[in-house]
Amino acid sequence: MKLSNLFKPVQLASLLLMAAGSSAFSQQAPNSTACEALAKLALPNSTITMAQVVQAGEFKMPVAQAAAASPAQGQAPAGQQRATGAPAGQPAPAAQPATGGERQLDTSKMPAFCRIAVTSKPSADSNIKIEVWLPLSDWNGKFYGVGNGGWGGTIPYRGMVEGVSQHYAAAGTDTGHDVGNGTFIPGHPEKFIDYGYRADHEMTLRAKELIKAFFKSDPQHSYWIGCSLGGMEALVEADRYPKDYDAIIAGAPMNPMSMFNAEQIWNGWLALKFPDSIIPPAKFAVMHEAVMKACATPIGQKQGFVEDPGSCKWDPASLLCKNGDAPDCLTAAQVTTAHKIYEGPVNPRTSEHIFPGIPLGLEGNMAQRGMGGESKIATDLYRYAVYQDPNWDWTTMDYDTAITKARQVVDPVMRAGSNLKPFLESGGKLLLHGGWAENRNGAELAQYFKDVVKSDPAKADDVRLFLAPGMGHCGGGNGPNTFDKLTTLDTWVTTNKAPEQIVMSKLDGGKVVRTRPTCAYPAVATYKGSGSEDEASSFYCKKP
Repeated sequence: MKLSNLFKPVQLASLLLMAAGSSAFSQQAPNSTACEALAKLALPNSTITMAQVVQAGEFKMPVAQAAAASPAQGQAPAGQQRATGAPAGQPAPAAQPATGGERQLDTSKMPAFCRIAVTSKPSADSNIKIEVWLPLSDWNGKFYGVGNGGWGGTIPYRGMVEGVSQHYAAAGTDTGHDVGNGTFIPGHPEKFIDYGYRADHEMTLRAKELIKAFFKSDPQHSYWIGCSLGGMEALVEADRYPKDYDAIIAGAPMNPMSMFNAEQIWNGWLALKFPDSIIPPAKFAVMHEAVMKACATPIGQKQGFVEDPGSCKWDPASLLCKNGDAPDCLTAAQVTTAHKIYEGPVNPRTSEHIFPGIPLGLEGNMAQRGMGGESKIATDLYRYAVYQDPNWDWTTMDYDTAITKARQVVDPVMRAGSNLKPFLESGGKLLLHGGWAENRNGAELAQYFKDVVKSDPAKADDVRLFLAPGMGHCGGGNGPNTFDKLTTLDTWVTTNKAPEQIVMSKLDGGKVVRTRPTCAYPAVATYKGSGSEDEASSFYCKKP
């Protein structure tokens, strides 16, 4: 079977759903005059600073965002420098050719849309920038809220481009600030609240009001899609505002952020505190080779990833040196360090496990960077939000007192609970996804999934988890790592049939080179024994 044939049923179903959904909304399409008239609309706590038509194909991505290798809709991988875009309400700079990314967007085929910029001030210290894009024709009757990445700070244009291109009304926010770190937090508790949850809710309310004013109709369905920070935003929305969205995709959610960031700091902290136990990069390569032999199938070994890290039982003690230190073994102290890396941070006073460490199979990444030093995006949360001291020294971090303080200061603002019964009882659907080849261990997300289902067992079929083998944080990695999120979510909502697998693709130079099903947890994609190892049709979902 040709790779291209795998997408024809999905594309056909998507087109049929789009046609059915748009027919009721396109008979009296708003015009440019109606768009410009929105500038006079009165919105709570808000001012409309721009309402203008962008003609078909004329939107230009901001330079840095066009060049970013953004692996998920509107997201930037945690730990990377955020893209700097044009402020909301100002024309975007001229686009430059995208470089280095698998998912480069072509805005030349975008339909005409009404671009509205809003500044929302729900508190005296708030300054939330919001953009809402409304298709001038063929609106499908649905609304798409786009999540952010990293520290936020810019409008997530990439996701909005994808949304409007599929005839959704789309909205994004800068999360209430315009910097790439946490320097906006000290002395500004209201801005921290905006970043944590209020900006997303304000964006959602303002977008729905503008949709109603422009189309004379409420959205038929409202979806949120986000990864990394956007995944945490997704869960916070479901937890705090269960009626904002009908369906949500939460990718690699950094939830709770305080504990996840503690794990990101952990390996560098271990290297600092126990210098005689440091594992050098070359030995991580040795560890990775041993893990691959012990836990990956022959296909996984060829393609470069472990298919089911959650069931892998490899013990680093198997590499213990027999006759003194050597390049192909671990000293006793290094074995202890390896156990600590996989275990993740532990409270030294209570022995509480704070957050799982890296999954088995990620040693290859460690071989490239070693145990590392300061993880700036993680320490900044403690520096600016927890201690609110720009001079805080991460090397003094105490995994007892710091964690206690983080839970007191950060968690009330940036943590989603697992009791999502109000969201599920209102008809909400939640799709969780993540990669097995990233620091955010899939085992923790699997536990959160179980806890959500436990909160409302009767709605278990409205929650799904997909853990992609070999996929990095929101994308990347050696395994298939991309799928059409909007179509997947919309198909689930409109058919009321929960997905049991998602066919994901691996791209090279913009071309599909491999596909594989990612199975609804806890099932794992398993080779049938015949057929191309690069074709999804050669695999089936095997339950444990």
